[in-house]
Amino acid sequence: MLESLGSLTGGPWIYAVIGVSIVLDVFLPILPSGVLVITASTAAAAGATNANVPDSFAQDLPDLLLLALCAAAASLLGDLAAYRLAWRGGARLDAAIARSRRLTAAQERLGTALSRGGGILVVIARFAPAGRSVVSLGAGAAHRAAKEFVPWSALAGVAWAVYSVGLGYFGGQWLGASWLSTGLSVLALFVAGALAAYVVRRPRTSSPANSLAVASATSPTA
Repeated sequence: MLESLGSLTGGPWIYAVIGVSIVLDVFLPILPSGVLVITASTAAAAGATNANVPDSFAQDLPDLLLLALCAAAASLLGDLAAYRLAWRGGARLDAAIARSRRLTAAQERLGTALSRGGGILVVIARFAPAGRSVVSLGAGAAHRAAKEFVPWSALAGVAWAVYSVGLGYFGGQWLGASWLSTGLSVLALFVAGALAAYVVRRPRTSSPANSLAVASATSPTA
């Protein structure tokens, strides 16, 4: 079982594999970057269970922090790569986005949210399937200022990394370091993704106050 994989978090190569997977995940959302993070953190729980030491969490904390830092940094690096690529994409990329109703709507919503200080959308979209790709490419294609996008992208990477590492490690501690606990942790990650996708895609409802404000702004003056 996963006890035999406890050495995963001890080898430096695992961080490189996870980092590359997360960076490329923004371009190829089918890559199992989240599964890799959860498996590595569950392997850390397996090593702690085998060691049978009282304060195992304190001993594993440096490895867990390094894993979370690696995942968060790779997430931000991938977002920035997609952002800059879309920024320089020019008319060809704009035409490709214009042909997709989903991408166009996402780009419009992103621009509105960022301009109003609602960058929390970037954080939520990080958990949604392909949401990271849509947000990063959309921000670059819309030429959003880096100061409006990068801080939220960094926060999104940290939130996603801490959540994924925590799922794997504490799932392994509470349910036993096994493929079952890993599967349940991955399922919890997918559930969070489904909820995030629902929040991102949910149509905005205009309040009466907002509708009145819009009507007043657009009505002709005497």
